[in-house]
Amino acid sequence: MTHDLTMTALVTGSSRGIGAAIAAALRERGVRVIGHATSLADEETVAADFADPAAAPALWAGALGRAAGRIDVLVNNAGLFEGVPLDTGDDEWLAAWERTLAINLTAAAQLSRLAVRHWQETGNGGRLVHVASRAGHRGDSPAHWHYAAAKGGMLAMHKTIARQYAAHGILSFAITPGFTDTAMAGDYLAGRGGPGLLADIPLGRVAEPEEIAAIAAFCALDAPPSMTGATIDANGASYVR
Repeated sequence: MTHDLTMTALVTGSSRGIGAAIAAALRERGVRVIGHATSLADEETVAADFADPAAAPALWAGALGRAAGRIDVLVNNAGLFEGVPLDTGDDEWLAAWERTLAINLTAAAQLSRLAVRHWQETGNGGRLVHVASRAGHRGDSPAHWHYAAAKGGMLAMHKTIARQYAAHGILSFAITPGFTDTAMAGDYLAGRGGPGLLADIPLGRVAEPEEIAAIAAFCALDAPPSMTGATIDANGASYVR
């Protein structure tokens, strides 16, 4: 089914990788997509650096203005995957922790709060799609405590939203990819042995961004309301639960 152009989605981190694929998949379905990037801004993209606590509310306000006061879907996809070894100096380790949580979790929480309040005020309901990670279930490397914690926090937030606001037509879905063929994961894969990591993935390959995008578009447009609260794994059977 094709949705009317009046339907609008805000997709964070849409300039590359999974976010770009999600934006493309939604546009193919007739959805107007307002994108987001850290510094790039154009007719379809609002710039916002989530390391700044004021950035997420500014992004929401800018997107709402472009959407004539109505956003139907929020996709929390923006993320930072920045390793920090355990023996790093205290200040640097803490700074990396706080930066990762700010970008991967706090900004998503700010936007989700604004979206929920918007949908409560309009009475039209809406959908959130959170791109979390396999790491939120099974943890990550010794250099990525902060990343795993942020994604685990995103999953807990998603479940809370789903439980508390379903009666208002506000639905929440989460996706937990494993390794995906994006620039963000490429350096990590190479640094950890590249092909050697594939031994941990029964499918024998990492996911493609378009695969994650197909799941996100389904959650945003097609998933039945009874699926609210669901978390969909996409990791090639490297983590099953």
